[in-house]
Amino acid sequence: MKIGKKYLISCDAFFMTPDGDSYQAVFGTVHGVQDAEQVLGIKTNSRSTNWYVVIGDMIIAGCQIHYAMRADSYNPEPSRHAEIDHGGVRHQSSNALTRIYNADASGLIPTI
Repeated sequence: MKIGKKYLISCDAFFMTPDGDSYQAVFGTVHGVQDAEQVLGIKTNSRSTNWYVVIGDMIIAGCQIHYAMRADSYNPEPSRHAEIDHGGVRHQSSNALTRIYNADASGLIPTI
């Protein structure tokens, strides 16, 4: 990852944000890739993740990152249609929300 560049990162699990919603991906400027001691202030053991990505106003544990891609922007609008397979039948559905958190929107920058 290049520091100062924008990325879209998908995570293995949903996470909560200050707006009270849950997301499974984040978009923002990467401020650093750091070890646990720099981020948490403690030295972790071998059973804990030992690296973190500081992106926008949040920090993601390295073990939670599924995909990471360089992107200068993203589309915050949900796709118009989704296809869902259920009971062997493909159903058309419209999406209600996008699940991408804009970590640059708050203007906060971590002080790590």
